[in-house]
Amino acid sequence: MSPRRNRPKGPGGAGRGEDGEGGGRYGGHQSSESWQGEDFSVRHVAGASAAGKTYRCPGCDQEIPSGVAHVVAWPEHGGGVDDRRHWHKACWNARDRRTSRVQRSRNAPRF
Repeated sequence: MSPRRNRPKGPGGAGRGEDGEGGGRYGGHQSSESWQGEDFSVRHVAGASAAGKTYRCPGCDQEIPSGVAHVVAWPEHGGGVDDRRHWHKACWNARDRRTSRVQRSRNAPRF
């Protein structure tokens, strides 16, 4: 039996780029969601793709260690790289039920 061949997916070539639907650099899938009257681009990051850095979740103010699946969200209009926020999946799903009064110590980073 001959080995399996990887065939290009869809028109245009072997894979999708960073701006394409396939998730690009971080893997996962990207969608658009509305929250508090604003449209957000949301990308689900797989745990294997989330290696290297730790992030602070704005929903619970806890760290997201490297290698843990999470969600990256940023405003669609006017949102640049600096506006991206990394959330735990559960925190992103519960963002409407959470209050904005998160207790932080004086010298804790905002995000």
